[in-house]
Amino acid sequence: MTIPQLKPADEKESKVYAPFFPEQRRKSLPYAIALYKLKSLEGARKIEGGDEIPFVASWNISSLPIDLTRCRVLFDGNAELSYEVTMQSSDFVNCLIEVLMIFRRSRTVDFSKVFYRKLMRMDE
Repeated sequence: MTIPQLKPADEKESKVYAPFFPEQRRKSLPYAIALYKLKSLEGARKIEGGDEIPFVASWNISSLPIDLTRCRVLFDGNAELSYEVTMQSSDFVNCLIEVLMIFRRSRTVDFSKVFYRKLMRMDE
């Protein structure tokens, strides 16, 4: 399933996560939760001055926003280019909201720079 084909999650699921997000992000929340429930995402990371690098991200899902989600990202189908990050589920859903925002702007499927900083542990 692609991002344009996403059907929003039901209101009950969105309400559980709503307190974790400011009002302006809540409009995207049902779609981010629907994406979260898919457990994976294929996209490409744009490299400045270079080609895009395809990736497959996969993660576990949880029903509670405060539970942890572990996300694994495999770049270019190469096991040596595999990275993992663990964060609170609500934080990961926020990253998926950013994926949706990037897609709306550029029609590309990619995570934000903030997500990649966490993935590469640059914020530690």
